[in-house]
Amino acid sequence: MNTQKNNTGATNQNGLELKLYQKVNETTDEVVANPTVGRYKYLEGHPRQYRFDAKEGIFNINGTEKLGGPSNGRALTFQPIAWRIFTDNILNMGTKNWAEIFFIDDKNCVSAILFHGYSVDNIFRLIEPLFYDDLTLADVVITAVAEKKENTKIQPKGVYYIATFSYKLADPEETAALKAFGQENKIFRQETLTDIANIKTAYNYYNPFLNPTEESLTENGIHLLN
Repeated sequence: MNTQKNNTGATNQNGLELKLYQKVNETTDEVVANPTVGRYKYLEGHPRQYRFDAKEGIFNINGTEKLGGPSNGRALTFQPIAWRIFTDNILNMGTKNWAEIFFIDDKNCVSAILFHGYSVDNIFRLIEPLFYDDLTLADVVITAVAEKKENTKIQPKGVYYIATFSYKLADPEETAALKAFGQENKIFRQETLTDIANIKTAYNYYNPFLNPTEESLTENGIHLLN
């Protein structure tokens, strides 16, 4: 259950309410982006798309830009701001178990990544110890690593990858700012949104179908007849 909280951090000398992810320019007294996390960029319903290629075992952006670094695209580190774990038939891939996780990337863009199959099972294995420590995915920094698997029941043997996950506790101040941002914005990805998804758990995920308005339905290609 996602409990909304008061995200007001303070007020400036002009009496303007500030969010935890906002700061004030001391010279102009105007609200500016948090200098620690930068200005979060988000085109509502269209987060930057990160992908896990389970055939090649790499993480990429938009299916083309392989993540660099010493891991050569084999790992991705992020702190979730929203997520949902659900069953649905999306992206012409048939009905599967999915985990859709939203985060802020290193370019301060709201981003999303999808996992399915055994990778979703591994996310549940991450959630369980966090739950007993009174934490959620939003309280930790996660590193997802592509782990090679082999199917020797077929010849030639099949090779594929699943994502395994580890975590470390996140900075409390950063966490508070990210949680506030997630709660103040409508976080979802339009391409994966349907009205038949069976959602098992969610946090800060905005679903227009749960409280539809004519505007939100129209944005998702649904038009009401007068």
